[in-house]
Amino acid sequence: MSDLITAWSPDQKNAFGRTPITFQHELVESRLFEDEALARVLDAYPAELYDINLFDFDADGQHTMRTGARGRRSGQEVLEGVKEGRIWVQLRRAEAWYPQLGDLIKEAFAGISGQAQGFRPIQLNGQLILSAPGAKVPFHADAPGVVLFHLRGRKRIWIYPADEAHMPQQGMENILLKQQTEDLPYRREMDAAAQVFDLEPGMAAAWPLHAPHRIENLGTFNVSLSVDYQTWASRLTNGAHYANGVFRRWGLPVAAMDKTPAFARAGLWAASLGLKRARLVEDRIKGLERSFELGMDTPAEARP
Repeated sequence: MSDLITAWSPDQKNAFGRTPITFQHELVESRLFEDEALARVLDAYPAELYDINLFDFDADGQHTMRTGARGRRSGQEVLEGVKEGRIWVQLRRAEAWYPQLGDLIKEAFAGISGQAQGFRPIQLNGQLILSAPGAKVPFHADAPGVVLFHLRGRKRIWIYPADEAHMPQQGMENILLKQQTEDLPYRREMDAAAQVFDLEPGMAAAWPLHAPHRIENLGTFNVSLSVDYQTWASRLTNGAHYANGVFRRWGLPVAAMDKTPAFARAGLWAASLGLKRARLVEDRIKGLERSFELGMDTPAEARP
């Protein structure tokens, strides 16, 4: 068992993937997340895997998102821009493009598998996230399972039930069919149902599949590692959602996922493979337009 994962209680061994939990990790002990290392990675990272986003929130917590481009800024300049502004930068596929970090991800998940009863991931995909002191991530739900390893700064996360009131089944179907982004309609009264955690460096959080969540930084520059994972159970469930989304468009009856047994999910997953190859539903979210470039084009409200 990896020594990167520590401080699990007996209850957490059974709770992983069934309820929101936090636990301790030691990824923060590496030097991969210091400024010098981050600047080097930001310099070298492939442009197509480099996301720069700015969220605008109104008084009710509703948001709009603008996406940006790095332009000709050096890694050090990008890092300083994140620290001083309101943007966040996400480096996708970190397990492949930041090899040392990829090794840590594998080691950490070996430790989780050794602690969490029955947890056997079959695919891992890491995103290294750098976010400004005032950055927020809106109410949304991820299609894969997620473990969030916090590395620098302080942030607060609200995790909501994965039920029809907070994560409608048709919404997840649309996410998997790429008819909408992972962002969801949000109302402040939903917060009454959320579990809230303040994350410090060395803490990690995990939550049930498709549980919506939102995040706010607590006045400090933040670095986190978000790792998407798939198990066979999550793969079958997501395939079933995809097939149901197509069938719903054809006017066919769709059962509630929590009433769909494992063997039926497996059949729907198998159907989804053929439906995806047939490309019956057009991807509506590909090619999000970049609305600003770091530097002089950065929106004034995102600068210090």
